[in-house]
Amino acid sequence: MKKKLLIVAGVVVFLLILKVVSAPRSSTAVAKKDRTSSAEVLALYEEAVKLQENKDLIEAKAIYDQIMTEHFDFDQIEDVQKNLEDLNMKIIFSNIQTPQTVIHVVEKGDSLGKIGQKYNCTIALIKESNNLKSDVIRLGQRLRIWTGEFSALVDKSQNTLTLKADDEIIKVYIVSTGENNSTPTGTLVIETKLVDPVWFKSGAIIPPDSPKNVLGTRWMGFDILGYGIHGTTEPGALGQQVTAGCVRMHNNDVEEIYDLLPFGTEVIVAD
Repeated sequence: MKKKLLIVAGVVVFLLILKVVSAPRSSTAVAKKDRTSSAEVLALYEEAVKLQENKDLIEAKAIYDQIMTEHFDFDQIEDVQKNLEDLNMKIIFSNIQTPQTVIHVVEKGDSLGKIGQKYNCTIALIKESNNLKSDVIRLGQRLRIWTGEFSALVDKSQNTLTLKADDEIIKVYIVSTGENNSTPTGTLVIETKLVDPVWFKSGAIIPPDSPKNVLGTRWMGFDILGYGIHGTTEPGALGQQVTAGCVRMHNNDVEEIYDLLPFGTEVIVAD
């Protein structure tokens, strides 16, 4: 979590510098203002938590967003970020209407695959959002479809993957990247997706259930042969540069984004 909040820490330092160079004020006045500000932010945070508990996700998200944007020095900012990330994922996978969703009325000839292609949305996300237990859909059925464009930013220096929808940061994950800076940089594209992938190593075929299969439960291959995002059998090594060049994630995390990222999703990898 500390790595995920390096940007927040940088902003805090900047804010502290601004306080030092600002117009002189008595220490008593400064302390009073800080106490008041902290109390106000705490009240906002508590309001957001209560809204979240009452399933008012959109209102809670708006307050968390406000705190993250305006109050980086809040002493519970890590909790705010975690709650916001959890809310973002719940909203995306829910049937809640947002500016990034539309309602599609099923027409003759429609299938989940065709609808997914039309809106660049995965079948898994359509099914989860609409509580579908199978791929069967009915004529005239109203389906909530996510239309926000997903992308990912991998920061090799911090070993993080930031999931974005349009210009909004959705969630930050701890990952592992390539040893000796071997993960390729630039704008890569997801071209293949596999559940429980087989690992082909030096001519050997290592099945998904083998403890020697380092790919974990999901594979999303880039447009550079041999490189991609996958799970791991060594979660303890996450946050380090230890791979042969791929981006490793915790299996739960890679399964989460696998259901969100369609073919063609851009992944920007930066040093």
